[in-house]
Amino acid sequence: MNINIKNKYITIFFHMLVWVVLFSFPYLLSASGQNQVLTGVIAHSWIPLFMYAVLFYLNYFLLIEGLFFKKKVVLYAILNLGLIALCIWVREWANSMFFQEVFPKMSNKDVPPKTLFIYVQILSFVIPVIFALGLKITERYLKTESERKEAENKKLKSELQHLKYQLQPHFFFNSLNNIYSLVDISPEQAKTTIHSLSKLMRYLLYETNTEEVNLGDEIQFMEKYIELMKLRLTDKTTVEYQFPKVSNTIKVAPLLFISQVENAFKHGVSASAPSHIAFNMEVSEKAVIFETLNPDFSKSDADKSGSGIGLQNIEKRLQLLYPEQHEFEYGLTDAGFKTRLKIITNG
Repeated sequence: MNINIKNKYITIFFHMLVWVVLFSFPYLLSASGQNQVLTGVIAHSWIPLFMYAVLFYLNYFLLIEGLFFKKKVVLYAILNLGLIALCIWVREWANSMFFQEVFPKMSNKDVPPKTLFIYVQILSFVIPVIFALGLKITERYLKTESERKEAENKKLKSELQHLKYQLQPHFFFNSLNNIYSLVDISPEQAKTTIHSLSKLMRYLLYETNTEEVNLGDEIQFMEKYIELMKLRLTDKTTVEYQFPKVSNTIKVAPLLFISQVENAFKHGVSASAPSHIAFNMEVSEKAVIFETLNPDFSKSDADKSGSGIGLQNIEKRLQLLYPEQHEFEYGLTDAGFKTRLKIITNG
């Protein structure tokens, strides 16, 4: 059953339950030994309650939506005052026509002031109007809040998708650079590399379209990508990586660590100077920590080896995917440029 329809039925049920209780309560009290009879219950309780219900639902279903929420407050107030005056007149007419034995004529000294009587009557009929107004305003606020959160969720999903689409061409661009460098040097190795790239792209395109993936699959993806990147490196650059064996119970957002890997290769490789790039991951029951360390070789403006979105992409995705459940630090140290990402998992 649709959730909105289910909520509607629940609301109707509680409305009926409230009115059944309100109409039953005076009768139950009269049946428990009080000096009231059914006629008195009708005159004193059921007729006013019926009028309260009419006022409540006229406001709840018609007047508040049709007038109050459309900024016609003066007309809304005038109509309610007219309805209240009509209810008071109908109640007095019914009492004088059908319930004279319940409301015997009193002497002048026993009659309360007319203005006090009118004020009490008006106040009793204003209460259901106020309840209807308060309930409708609350419902509208909750609906608006729900729509706002739904819009925010759609915006977050759209932004995450945009960041992911940024990442995929970035990854593909770097991989093609590696293959291009092998075409003249080692055509056979270039063919093998293209085959490896196709496997990586298959994972990238078909297995990352979910909110979470197995951490083990992400580790295999990074290992293959690192091996692919190593193909274009000279003997002056060494690469070391340590990834743990993990169970399939640990889930993470797809492609969460690859930008750190790309960033390390982009800034940690020099054509003339020796360098060492290191990747390390530690996994516990509740957290995953991934660190990279590489030299910082400044790139010129003409260098197009990457799009420059890596670390910014990581920060944006972490804010959206792991709010208050992550730590991301990066910067120069004595050992080189270091990044450290810690995320809290549900594993």
